[in-house]
Parts: sequence; structure tokens; C-alpha cells
Amino acid sequence: MFVDSHCHVDFPKLVEQMPEILQRMQTNQVSHALCVSVNLPDWPALISLVERHEPLWASVGVHPDYEDTVEPSVDDLVSRSSHPRVVAIGETGLDYFRLTGDLEWQRERFRCHIRAARQCGLPLIIHTRSASEDTLRLMREEGAGGVGGVMHCFTESWEVAQASMEMNFYISFSGIVTFKTAVALQEVAKQMPLDRILIETDSPYLAPVPYRGKLNDPSKVIHVAEKIAELRGCSLKEIELASTENFFNLFNKIK
Repeated sequence: MFVDSHCHVDFPKLVEQMPEILQRMQTNQVSHALCVSVNLPDWPALISLVERHEPLWASVGVHPDYEDTVEPSVDDLVSRSSHPRVVAIGETGLDYFRLTGDLEWQRERFRCHIRAARQCGLPLIIHTRSASEDTLRLMREEGAGGVGGVMHCFTESWEVAQASMEMNFYISFSGIVTFKTAVALQEVAKQMPLDRILIETDSPYLAPVPYRGKLNDPSKVIHVAEKIAELRGCSLKEIELASTENFFNLFNKIK
């Protein structure tokens, strides 16, 4: 049994194919997929989707790339987090790659999510790109280690992975780890303690080899696990069992 710890199956290209995706998940023994929120206007549709499909679960949050959108408040995030299918706060964090200029609003949004997670006791789903120093600093300042969470679609250094794990965070690998160019990331995957590894698709993006460049979906998470097993010289079963156990330990609201 595999699990996809981060996907966006509520996005238009995937939601149109839900029956086929669910069938492929079953075929590839993918039992659960966490559908991660990126903004509040689309959140009701996301919740409606996961309510209709037992393998799907949800988070609530606003992605750092969404500049012109409804800004979340701590109270709003906490209120929405009480939904029985919501198991995490996020996707949140910092992204200095896509946006430039004064990004203090991004940092304040990140602080808001951490405060909400601490208040409701749910783990954080953190996105960081070209911003690892500030990401770790704000995590420390706001006490993110009190709830823990996951550094999703990890592409940072081993040092950033270590600092994150010291704050009770898991490290999640996406299809990027299967890319030939991802040598540094593959080295991180080799060094990771098994009890801190998660796997994800981030679908519809980042399809793993041999599907690179094509539409991604949760059924393809098995290829991420296969690559990690290959890199570590261990069995696929070992990665399957560890990543699945880690998923349920972190997102412990899932029954």
C-alpha cells in the first residue's frame, strides 16, 4: 500500500478524470492521497471532492505564489480545519523564485499559517523555494516544531533537511528525485532516515520518469518509491512500508 502525501487532484485537468484516476490508484495499490489546498476561493470545491471519494483527504491553506487572492486569517484557517476530512494546514511557506520585490506579505501569510497550525494542532505542509534561510528562521520564530509537518517537494540541501527534521518535520520526495539532473537531491534521499521519508506526486505537475513531461496523478507515486529504493539499495517494500507508516503518523487525523 502506497500513499501520495501531496497532490492537487482538484485542479481541472485531473478532476475531470477522477474515475480513471481512482481506478489507476487502486491498480497501483495507492490507498490514500492528500489533496492540498492552494487558495480559499477554490477550497469549497476541494472539500466537496474529498467528501465524495474515500481515498482523498484535504488540507486548508493559501500557497505563497498566490499574490492576488483572499488572505487567510488564523481564525478562518482554524475554523475550516475542524472539517473531518481536513488533516493539515497548508500549503504554506515562502517562494522567492517566482515572485520578487517586497515579499513581507508572504512572510506574514506564512506566520499566520504556523499560528493556525499551533492553535488547531494540525501539521504544516511547507513549500520553500529559493527561500530556505527565511523559511527555517520563521519556522523557528513561530514555533513550527510544536506541531511538525512536512517539507513538501523537497529540493534543498542535506543541511536544510537536517534543520527541518530537528523541528519534527518529514521530508517528502516528488518525481524530481527520478530526474537524471537531480543528483544533489538523490544524495539527500540516500542519507535520509527511513522514519522521516514521505513520497508524493505534486500532481498534476512533475510526473516521474518514465512519464516525465506528461500529466501526473497519484497513481504514479509508486515510481518515486521505486527510485528511492534504487538509490538506497533496498527493497521497494521497505520504502512502501516506511513512507506509508510515516504518512499515518504525521496525518494522524486520517482513520
